[in-house]
Amino acid sequence: MDVANKSTVSEFVLLGLSDSWELQMFFFVVFSLFYVATMVGNSLIAITIIADSHLHSPMYVLLANLSIIDMSLASFATPKMITDYLTGHKTISFDGCITQIFFLHLFTGTEIILLMAMSFDRYIAICKPLRYASIISPQVCVALVVASWVVGVMHSMSQVIFALTLPFCGPNDVESFFCDLPVVFQLSCVDTYVLGLFMISTSGIIALSCFILLFNSYVIVLVTIKNHSSRGSSKALSTCTAHFIVVFMFFGPCIFIYMWPLSSFLVDKILSVFYTIFTPILNPIIYTLRNQEVKAAMRKLKNRLLNSNKAAPLHSF
Repeated sequence: MDVANKSTVSEFVLLGLSDSWELQMFFFVVFSLFYVATMVGNSLIAITIIADSHLHSPMYVLLANLSIIDMSLASFATPKMITDYLTGHKTISFDGCITQIFFLHLFTGTEIILLMAMSFDRYIAICKPLRYASIISPQVCVALVVASWVVGVMHSMSQVIFALTLPFCGPNDVESFFCDLPVVFQLSCVDTYVLGLFMISTSGIIALSCFILLFNSYVIVLVTIKNHSSRGSSKALSTCTAHFIVVFMFFGPCIFIYMWPLSSFLVDKILSVFYTIFTPILNPIIYTLRNQEVKAAMRKLKNRLLNSNKAAPLHSF
């Protein structure tokens, strides 16, 4: 009987953000622009850091990985939502829904650990500068990146295993533009209160704990910077402020959604848009506009490409 119940729902209907055609066209234009800007901006950061040997320090290696994760986070659901606005096809298969849950938690889980690694890197650089090279070695940097992906995979697998055990026996309208546990589990044929406790314990508390740790580390760093008034301290303050803005904008919606899994669908929709569409574009905006080294490296890369294009016709003769 349970197997029959689980097999009755073969697809879900993604209700999206609005039924209004005018609003859907508005969202189509806005989200398309945001998506293109996110992919172009983060690609430029990643390519610039890879191409410029002066940016092969741990901080920029972590930043390049953050750009890759942000592009992935923006791509797991946004392209489908954009095409759905044009085609009117808003269904997703059961397997497709589970796949979205997997990649969402993979990228968000990985980004949480990576943001903690970036916080640790800035803490050592500012609070223990003489020991920075010995503590944050290239090997440690690689280990932090690998650890972030490993934790992301483990977290996403736990969420997928949980989702696959849920019995779905009727309702299949998902009150969002992508599948995630807080909205999908409310369609299951079991007590949602118990499931809500699972969501809070596995995602909400973890996100909240990581945010508190990050907040405390940045407070320590900012206090240390305040006690050292110099040009270098001003640069460090700018960097840490940029880091904390990204942390706050990313963790805020996640904590709310997973700490209150039975909250208003409208609030969840707004916050989901925030951390899957708006937050990924903050990375290129904040880090390129506030970081002189990245901007200088981008100008150098642009000049190198222009010079190579000018030299190409000469070699053809």
